[in-house]
Amino acid sequence: MQEINTREELLKVLDSGELTGFAFQSLDFFEFEQIILKKKVQGNLFLGCELPDSLLHELYHDNYIFPSMNVPYHIYPHELYNKETLYHGFDPGHPDSYKETPDFRIYRHYVDSGRDEANIRETLAARLHDHSITDALHRFLDEFEDRKVVGIMGGHILERGSRVYTDMARISKELTESGYLMVSGGGPGAMEATHVGAWFAGRSDEDLEDACRILSEAPRYDHPNWLSAAFRVFEKYPETQYRSVGIPTWFYGHEPPTPFATHIAKYFANSVREEGLLAIARGGIIFSRGSAGTMQEIFQELAQNHYETFGKASPMVFYEKEYWSYERPVYPVIELMHLRKNLDNLNIGIYDRIEEVVRHIRTSV
Repeated sequence: MQEINTREELLKVLDSGELTGFAFQSLDFFEFEQIILKKKVQGNLFLGCELPDSLLHELYHDNYIFPSMNVPYHIYPHELYNKETLYHGFDPGHPDSYKETPDFRIYRHYVDSGRDEANIRETLAARLHDHSITDALHRFLDEFEDRKVVGIMGGHILERGSRVYTDMARISKELTESGYLMVSGGGPGAMEATHVGAWFAGRSDEDLEDACRILSEAPRYDHPNWLSAAFRVFEKYPETQYRSVGIPTWFYGHEPPTPFATHIAKYFANSVREEGLLAIARGGIIFSRGSAGTMQEIFQELAQNHYETFGKASPMVFYEKEYWSYERPVYPVIELMHLRKNLDNLNIGIYDRIEEVVRHIRTSV
């Protein structure tokens, strides 16, 4: 089904014959009423479109009409978010202005309406939104080879300026420069380091270190200047020639999404977001230090790889031997099962050096 998202695209299809098998999203049909009434129109989707009553009456029986809803977000987005859309109106000189941004207003509405326990209107609006975000995400990913999409997973409490944060940024920078699209959960900590590294791909290591120094002045997402520090970096380094994708969720809306991701697929349903994030990173996942959420992602990825859900097991690379062998002793269990042939199709590795992580991903084609 061909999607029609702009007035220009609509004008092109109106020049053709009958309208069959299209998905029209958020378009104003008032000026085209008489043209459409003269055409055969059937089997189309009209998602959040503005339709005059007479046209709505004609379309109702042979098409599918999905109306808009009174919520503070677009329930049929046809593009991914970015820092300009989610943080519109933010003033770095006044950190409290974050509360006036679309991102925070949507989060506040989500909380006030009961999150996933909301009434059917609210949950339906959220699910329709998430469906459209998934559609927009996969249209974006069509530009990339499956094995060139790599994820970094790790905890949100990893502090800016710490050694591991900087290492994750350097790994992401190197892989981005090698042609990989870097993705993460789109939040703070190790997730943000992913996109900081991608933002600075093509620049010097000194520029990246300078950015990490600026960011370290607000080390955690609960620091009042966390977002302002990021915008200070943008003021000094305003452009990037590379792209990356963050996939955060309003379910954890108290953790603002990193603005360093050039494309942001933000969801309401955390389960859909987590499953989808692991599914698209077919070039491999690098696991940085994290807590329960990261542990869950490890075993979700393990199951996907064991059953080869997406055709082939993707690399699972663990960074910091001490951490994953003793503090969170997950790797020895996975390695033992792998050696016993219980998980004999896995592609795993554990390293302490950045170049070893990058090499593992690059050689796992």
